[in-house]
Amino acid sequence: MNEHIDFEINDRWILTRRGPKNEVNAEKPYAWLTEKEYTESGNIVDTGVIFLTNRECPYRCLMCDLWKNTTNESIAEGAIAGQIEWALNQMPEVKYVKLYNSGSFFDTRAINEKEYERIASLLRGCETVIVESHPAFINERTLKFRDLLNSNLQVALGLETVHPGVLPKLNKKMTLNDFTSAVTFLKTNDILSRAFILLKPPFITETEAVIWAERSIDFAFEAGVECCTVIPVRAGNGAMDLLAKQNLFSPPEIKSLEKVLEQGILLNKGRVFADTWDLNIFPGCNECKQRRISRLSEMNLRQEVTESVSCKCNVSE
Repeated sequence: MNEHIDFEINDRWILTRRGPKNEVNAEKPYAWLTEKEYTESGNIVDTGVIFLTNRECPYRCLMCDLWKNTTNESIAEGAIAGQIEWALNQMPEVKYVKLYNSGSFFDTRAINEKEYERIASLLRGCETVIVESHPAFINERTLKFRDLLNSNLQVALGLETVHPGVLPKLNKKMTLNDFTSAVTFLKTNDILSRAFILLKPPFITETEAVIWAERSIDFAFEAGVECCTVIPVRAGNGAMDLLAKQNLFSPPEIKSLEKVLEQGILLNKGRVFADTWDLNIFPGCNECKQRRISRLSEMNLRQEVTESVSCKCNVSE
């Protein structure tokens, strides 16, 4: 694929290619689940994940589809805390909680600072609270929320890729220096961070995708993050579908995700996870796909490289 394009990717270009949003209820999260996660202390714990219904993120990243479950305007004060309380009442007791709000937790247009105290009180029994944010919103508000928590705070930041030709085209409005500065601020204030890494963003080949995902993991750990999550890029948000039609994007193969996870774990610099959500939609050999997905889940939980999957599709490599 050729990374050179003859059009500008900006907010307008991305917005005009979108479909409709899903109908959401501002009084409830649009989804929640519990999952097991290998923690920084080496334990496997039940983790609650709450997908908060919130206003759309002000950053219109090229690959993002989270806008589908957002509102156009800020929701009522108190609604976010209400959603968290509702979700916690639905799930079994958990000590780790992830609050994902389709944007940045510290964006005051998404979550008013006045809600921090009640949110913190709802999470008082948790050992660790994980939120997500664009690096631009990492500031004194982050410290204010940390101080209200009776829990460890972790912040997930989207690094996406260190590819110099691709990162600017993602419309994220972030530089590598911005990312490093945010991680440094968090680390200086005893807050752990994790990075989201994209596997095969647009404009690169399958082979390049593996190389640049591995380089991005290296960069993230050198910057000071404690954990990386590798996310295979998918279509479905309008913009990515158009790029696919123009042969500027195709989703990564499951075997590529395996390779990146293996190399990340072997670095032994921190936890590395593969995002296994809906992996069946990604390309892979029908005879071994399910075994590969199971292997990825196992490596996530063990943080060890397990025995590779044996299949005739490996012969062509």
